[in-house]
Order: sequence, then C-alpha cells, then structure tokens
Amino acid sequence: MKTLENTSIKIMTPGPTQVADSVYHARSLRTTNPDLDPAFYDFYRDTCRLFGHLIHTENECFILGGEGILGLEAACASLTEPGDRVLVIDNGIFGKGFADFVSMYQGDPVTWSLDYHNPLSPEKLRDYLEKDHDFKYATLVHSDTPSGLLNPVEKLCPILKEYGILTVVDSVTGMFADELDVDAAQIDIVCGGSQKALSAPPGLTMVAVSQDAFAAMHDRKTPIRSFYANLLTFENYYKDQWFPYTMPVSDIMGIRQALENVAADPEHLKRHAKIAAATRKALTEAGLTLYLESGFASSVTVFYVPEGMKAQDILDTMVEKHHIMIAGCFDVLAGKVIRIGHMGNNANETDMIETLKALAQTLRELGFEVQADPAERFQAYMK
Repeated sequence: MKTLENTSIKIMTPGPTQVADSVYHARSLRTTNPDLDPAFYDFYRDTCRLFGHLIHTENECFILGGEGILGLEAACASLTEPGDRVLVIDNGIFGKGFADFVSMYQGDPVTWSLDYHNPLSPEKLRDYLEKDHDFKYATLVHSDTPSGLLNPVEKLCPILKEYGILTVVDSVTGMFADELDVDAAQIDIVCGGSQKALSAPPGLTMVAVSQDAFAAMHDRKTPIRSFYANLLTFENYYKDQWFPYTMPVSDIMGIRQALENVAADPEHLKRHAKIAAATRKALTEAGLTLYLESGFASSVTVFYVPEGMKAQDILDTMVEKHHIMIAGCFDVLAGKVIRIGHMGNNANETDMIETLKALAQTLRELGFEVQADPAERFQAYMK
C-alpha cells in the first residue's frame, strides 16, 4: 500500500470520494471567527437552507461538526428515553448498527432482521406493523454502503407514520446519488455525510429535523443524555446567535461549495443511475456475480470475490500496479465482496473506464477468466 503522501492514487471507493478542486479552494480561503461574526451565522443558515432545498424539505436543517455517524447517534440520543421501544430495521450491515445507539441511551431496540440481498417491501412492513407497532420511532437505511442496497424510503416511512411511529433515516450514502424527497417521504430525521455523493472531505454530518421530532424531544421526561449529540442545542442557534460549539468554518465553506456544485448540475442523479446500471451490466458480462438480487443503489456496485481468490490480493494489486483504490467490506461481508464507488465526483465515464480496465487486468493476473472486457461493455452501455 502506498503512503499518504502519494497523491497519484485514484480513489474509487464508496466514500470518501474524490473532491473537486473548487471545494479544496473554498476550504483554503481565509476564515472568520464563527462564534462572533454575525455574517457567519447568515452563511451557515443559508448553507443549511441550500442543503434542505436539494433534499426537498422545509424542515430545519443543521450541519454538525463530526463525520456522518454523528448524525445517526444524535438522532438516537435526542429521541431515546429509558425504556423506549425502537424498531431497528436490519436489511443491511449499517441497519443493525442503530441498535447500539438505542441501547447506549437506554432504549429497547427491537431488531427486525431481513434479507440482505433485497430491499424491504412496503407490504412486508405493513404486515409486521399490524402485529406490533408499539414503537416510539423506527430506524432504517436509505442506501446501505456495505451491500449497495437501496430501500424505498418514500414508500416505507409513510407507513410507519400511519402508526404514529417517528422515522429516522440514514441517507449518508443515499442522498445526492439517488432521489430523496424528505417531505414527500415523511422522514422525521434524515442524516447525511459530507464524504459520499456530495464529494466533500469527511468531517461533517447534515441532518434535517421535523417538527414532530422536535416535539418528541421537548416532551421528554428525562434530559437528553449527551451534549455533542443533542440536536436541541441547535434549535435556536440563529435567533440566539450562538452555536453549542465552535463550528469548523473551513469545512463548512467547503461543503457550501460542494452543495452549489450539485445544485448547478441538473443531470447529477441521471448520471449516477446510468453509470451504476452500465457498471452492473459490464461486471456481470465479465463473469462476476453481483451481491444483490434487486434494489441496487446508484452509488456503489458490490460483487462477490471470485472463487479461489482473496479480496485483499485484488485490492492490493489495484493499488500497487494500477494506482486505483477500490474497497473490500467488513462484518458479515468481510473478505467476500469487492465494492466500486461511483458516486459524487467518482461518477464519471473516464474514471470508471480506467477502473474497469484495471480490474479486468488484475483479475486476469490473479487467474480469473474474464469473459468480456468490462471497460468495453461499460462504454457500449453508456452510449
């Protein structure tokens, strides 16, 4: 593996993704004191509003100083009281992770484990809730990065709301790669991250919080058991001209530029969908087997490591001989699959062709018979 200083490595991982020069430039500009400068409060508010506009919500939006996982924990910390029953929908590795946060804040997680190869159907969710719907809130993942699975949150969350269940959605990888209409989906708290399809460096999480979610926080019988992960501390930041902690001003200047980049690209989602579909077809025709059966996200393609090979050998060869970084996986998929991230600035034909050429050469060198050149097939499907 090359050292950190070797900037010739092309990052084609499922986050962090490649960062645009305009974002690097924005992060390099001179900064103010974000605690004391009124102009920064306006800049922060306008940036949050731009984020909300892009995910189609009128809900209050905030940018928190911490990687995307902070948003997931903050949602659970802010809503969970001791003894609260919480439905944790587990049909992907990150789905079950919510149970740890619920338990941490003394809630009672009820994990509903499902097939990891297919999205959750609205019918199956309704059948489940008819038998048991005594939950304060439910957690689910919009786009599961380890498996590449996309859940239809726009159909699932309204069903949960019918039963009076608040909804918390992890869309760290989903937003800006696949369509997300937060208000139409009736999502109470949605969480995103800077380093995925938004293509900013890691370090920030974005959340949108509904009035129903705020009401639940205000109606608590016990205080929120965190400061840094307490969403209520941001509720009146603009009126009070006070942040709960000093905001990472350079990071926020960068994410503002990244949001503006997305806003200026009307073909953003279409490009993601087309590249994802072409990648899946190309890899399948090359003789590789996709992990999912259905419900493919536009952000990442996941395929099984060919029999007789080791995932790490593929990853190391890609970096050392071709200077391209793709990803393996972890948890139950450790050593079993390879992931190519084609989201944000990674989602372009040139880099995908280079990656698929290198992958084909790597697999041949390691003894796999490539049935059709994936780069050529990808180009054909992109026409």
